[in-house]
Amino acid sequence: MKPDDFKPNHRILIIDDNPSIHDDFRKILAPPRQEDVRLRGLEVTLFEDPLPAPDALSFELDSAFQGQEGLEKVKKSLAENRPYALAFVDVRMPPGWDGVETISRIWEVFPELQIVVCTAYSDYSWEELRLQVGQPDNLLVLKKPFDNVEVRQLAHALTKKWLLNVQANYKLAELEVMVERRTADLSRTNTLLAATEERLNKAFHSSPIPSAIKSLEDRLFVDVNEPFARLIGCTTAQLIGHPSGDLLRWEQPDMVETWFDRVARNEEVREEAARLRSQSGIVRDVLVSLIPMSLGGRPHLLMLAQDVSERLMLERQLLQSQKMESIGQLAAGVAHDFNNILTVIQGHAGLIQMHARPDDPAGKSISQVLVAATRAATLIRQLLMFSRKQVTQFRDIDLNETLGNSLAMTGRLTGEHVELDFRPTPDLPAIKADDSMVEQIVMNLTVNARDAMPNGGKIRIATGLAEVDRPATKWDAEPRQGRFVCLKFTDTGCGMDEKILARIFEPFFTTKAPGKGTGLGLATVQSIIRQHHGWLEVESQPGVGTTFLLYFPVSVKPAEKNAPTDDNLLPRGTETIMVVEDEAPLREMLSLALVMQGYKVHDARSGRHALEVWENVGQDVDLLVTDMIMPEGVLGAELAQRLVARKPGLKVIFTSGYTPDMAGKDVSLMEGHNFMPKPYTIGKMAQLVRQCLDRKKESIPAPPRPPRPV
Repeated sequence: MKPDDFKPNHRILIIDDNPSIHDDFRKILAPPRQEDVRLRGLEVTLFEDPLPAPDALSFELDSAFQGQEGLEKVKKSLAENRPYALAFVDVRMPPGWDGVETISRIWEVFPELQIVVCTAYSDYSWEELRLQVGQPDNLLVLKKPFDNVEVRQLAHALTKKWLLNVQANYKLAELEVMVERRTADLSRTNTLLAATEERLNKAFHSSPIPSAIKSLEDRLFVDVNEPFARLIGCTTAQLIGHPSGDLLRWEQPDMVETWFDRVARNEEVREEAARLRSQSGIVRDVLVSLIPMSLGGRPHLLMLAQDVSERLMLERQLLQSQKMESIGQLAAGVAHDFNNILTVIQGHAGLIQMHARPDDPAGKSISQVLVAATRAATLIRQLLMFSRKQVTQFRDIDLNETLGNSLAMTGRLTGEHVELDFRPTPDLPAIKADDSMVEQIVMNLTVNARDAMPNGGKIRIATGLAEVDRPATKWDAEPRQGRFVCLKFTDTGCGMDEKILARIFEPFFTTKAPGKGTGLGLATVQSIIRQHHGWLEVESQPGVGTTFLLYFPVSVKPAEKNAPTDDNLLPRGTETIMVVEDEAPLREMLSLALVMQGYKVHDARSGRHALEVWENVGQDVDLLVTDMIMPEGVLGAELAQRLVARKPGLKVIFTSGYTPDMAGKDVSLMEGHNFMPKPYTIGKMAQLVRQCLDRKKESIPAPPRPPRPV
């Protein structure tokens, strides 16, 4: 219902103990329908506005002669939903309630009722009435005898006032309901805002992305989360409320200022690359986003500084891995043929050197040929080694013994101007390693140290046992736990700064003059140590020197004994050997070298040809020396398997310049067999032949599945 829907209420209750008073009110307020025209004109004059015609406006009067009766009529009217708008109440109504008590009782049940007190006496003053009934706004006093016009005016005015009060109360109730509803809505909104603020605050502070809120005017930190504080190297208390100038140390501050200018123009900055130096001096790569925002009507910005240092490091490692793979594929493409050629060169040069006189100038030339061939073989070997395409021969070795056997070579590399100090820790446990690879590590580190000390210096090589329990580090991406044998290699050279340290393991990166280095030395060292399931660390200072720490996992088995190899030692024999090699120059060189050592040799150009030769001489053959990769469909492994089946006591030596299917495999697992990688010297081959022939007869399992042809 709307306030305008309420209709005028002309119901009036007369409460008086005098019946004649009731008649008078009826004559005034409810007269007969025919009225005196003169009276109508007077009313129009008095009220200025025309009154409704008598047939349109009429008051409905009820009578009560005592206060109790009047109260009952009021209650009944309320029950019937036909309330009175006005009541005329006499003050004196013996023997019951007087007017004041009647009014008080009526207002207890119906306080909206307009009441006119009718009295001929001064029983109560106005103040006394007001104090006793308590509602002066709804109370008027009419003195007896009263004027008819005055009564009619009061009736018209107070019934209209009653209607206005009802409308006002209804409107007020509507407003109160609206206020309550809007208050509830506001309360819910505030609750939602508080919850949203709490969620945003939690999201801000629990976000793993370093985040900060800054005032754009004075550059003060308003709030920061813990990842941001850790990135800067401060506590949140040290940042909040302080300017960023002394705390954020950008590598390119001018670029950062352009970002703030863009934010001031209400532009966003999205994932801009930058480098940030923490309070401890560590430089981190970050992607910075700046988002304009308003707090308290003032311009602010949200800063996100995502640390991508590890991601960039992994990308660099992936790039380096791809480079190594490409180089390895390149090396693999030429390794087989190139190693065959080098073996021929080294073999014939070695044979010539055996018969050259010490004072013969040709002998010196042959020595230079051997040195050059050795360097070429080392280069190919390093290419295969750091790209993990070198065939490996792992066994349980004593690191001290292997290092001791290589000291003579190390001394020749350093020269007299460099002092070499070897300090082994006794009784070290064995490590599972490839002897030649460990020697390659020492050789590469020695060459680098020598070049870093052109005016002389000192190299200290030490070994030790380390108990390790640590998470991943910048040098090693894997967490480590357990016992490791440590090889410590220290020089007193020129040292390296941070920029050089960051690149020393990149293939072909070198600080040496052109022609002085390949840039593969340290890349090879890193690749070898990873193939051995270890890691290395580097410490260096310019002008002080460099220390390499290489960690090898401890083996569960004891070390195997291994006699050092002397290339000048050529043991002889009288046994029969079959040489199978598809490269004619290499086959002829090896056959010639073995014949010169007293052996009887049968050769074959392929595996299938070897089977044919075997039919005639097989029972006399004591040792098979075969290449792994050969034409005509019978490879070295298959040939060995067939011939060993025919003659179980047959000894076998495999040779290969590079076998794709064996790349990165441990051929030491081929129990009962031997492997000689190409290129090799005649001294190494002669010693391996003698060792193999002298080995006691043993049961030889079948060789591994033959590799695919290339």
